[in-house]
Amino acid sequence: EALCYLLLPPESSSPPSLSADDFVNHFEKKADDIRSSFAKPNDTAGPAHTALPCALTSFSPLSPDEISRLVTAGRPTTCPLDPIPSSLLQTISGDLLPYLTSLINSSLTAGYVPSVFKRARVAPLLKKPTLDPSDINNYRPVSLLSFLSKTLERAGLGQLSCYLSQNDLLDPNQSGFKTGHSTETALLCVTEALRTAKANSLSSALILLDLSAAFDTVNHQILLSTLSELGISGAAHAWIASYLTGRSYQVAWRESVSAPRALTTGVPQGSVLGPLLFSLYTKSLGSVISSHGLSYHCYADDTELIFSFPPSDNQVANRISACLADISVWMTAHHLKLNLGKTELLFLPGKDCPFHDLAIT
Repeated sequence: EALCYLLLPPESSSPPSLSADDFVNHFEKKADDIRSSFAKPNDTAGPAHTALPCALTSFSPLSPDEISRLVTAGRPTTCPLDPIPSSLLQTISGDLLPYLTSLINSSLTAGYVPSVFKRARVAPLLKKPTLDPSDINNYRPVSLLSFLSKTLERAGLGQLSCYLSQNDLLDPNQSGFKTGHSTETALLCVTEALRTAKANSLSSALILLDLSAAFDTVNHQILLSTLSELGISGAAHAWIASYLTGRSYQVAWRESVSAPRALTTGVPQGSVLGPLLFSLYTKSLGSVISSHGLSYHCYADDTELIFSFPPSDNQVANRISACLADISVWMTAHHLKLNLGKTELLFLPGKDCPFHDLAIT
């Protein structure tokens, strides 16, 4: 009987009381509540930044062979917005290659993303299988996007990533959405830093920051300003601006679909380009943390702070509190909300080091 349970676990029962409209209202209200607590970006303008010697002013057209590789290499995920199955599109892509090449290159060079590519179907996903499925707060929105729209995103992503890597503009302490990095490399990096501190008879405080609906509250004006500071301008900047604006989504739940809702902030979870844009949006947080002598590592919107110190340091709590205060100011300026209920601090005593009762504000 136990073996049958493991091989054929009971399906989680989805609550009949929840509807697509319930979810779309919940997701929209959650983002609206966070947005309403922040001032307009013009009221929180930061200091002027010096211009970079490098620049990305436009995206280059891709050859038909490059377009073909983009189409055929992508995982053939199909969403309700696709007119035909993605696997079928890949099979016949050779016959459609002139059209696909023209479509993608016209978008990249003109700095414009077609509105039909900016629609999403949102699937509510239970955050953990052990959570109560009848509680709407236990779901997160995941965007399902058309296959061709994600192909266009990959075309822009490749050139944007190349520019950022060549000019060393990516945060070295961000493991999310980066080639050769993963949750595993992030875990190893943090674990090794803590192990090294302990070997050197240092104690450590590990602080795990948690954000509320981080991807959904990214302010487009602040993001586009950040991209300008990184040397992205002209048609390349216009293309990303077009990608962000005019987006809409519908929630699909069971057999029903909600009415369309406009997206005025955020980057789509489940998109190709969104995660990289989020990483760039939060890149300046690293300098805030480092200015207080703390190290850090990030994976997407999860940030782990590490502060290692000798037994003689009696200013630990004050230094951590000062760092967290500046992080809070940075979060407010960037329209991100710290979830204090899920933010944690762990104390790891070093060898022969006394326990510190850290009263952190």
